[in-house]
Amino acid sequence: MVIHPIKPVYDKDSKILILGSFPSVKSREEGFFYGHKQNRFWKVISAVFCEEEPKSIEEKKALLLRNHIALWDVIKSCDIVGSSDSSISNVVANDLSVILDMADIRAIYVNGKTALKYYEKYTEPVIKRPAICLPSTSPANAAWNMDRLLEAWSITAPEGKL
Repeated sequence: MVIHPIKPVYDKDSKILILGSFPSVKSREEGFFYGHKQNRFWKVISAVFCEEEPKSIEEKKALLLRNHIALWDVIKSCDIVGSSDSSISNVVANDLSVILDMADIRAIYVNGKTALKYYEKYTEPVIKRPAICLPSTSPANAAWNMDRLLEAWSITAPEGKL
């Protein structure tokens, strides 16, 4: 059983919520979301919001909050082998009310089909809000190059940002 070690990023001004499934071994070691250098999340988000790609955890948090983005994961704890999504079992979902009660979240996005699967199973029945599934930024999702990812993820940006 692995317990999610990373606190959510959000504030009262957050307007969109992006949820992954569960942090990779690298992210858990680093202590922040999308810590694997080959994951394209930070490249995609910074490009969509016309910002420089952040390097440090503080820069990453600042980019999110400046652009009214809340970030967390669907899963609070689970059994998992390494970083393998297919090995996830015994899921306990995060309680999104900590974010939803504070911020006026207008849209919820999930990063990939694994996050969608667990969101629809555990979270949506509780909060009664659907999530929009975006293609995973994981390097394992090789079918989606950067151009295709940017096009799909551009729906997270306010009008005129791209």
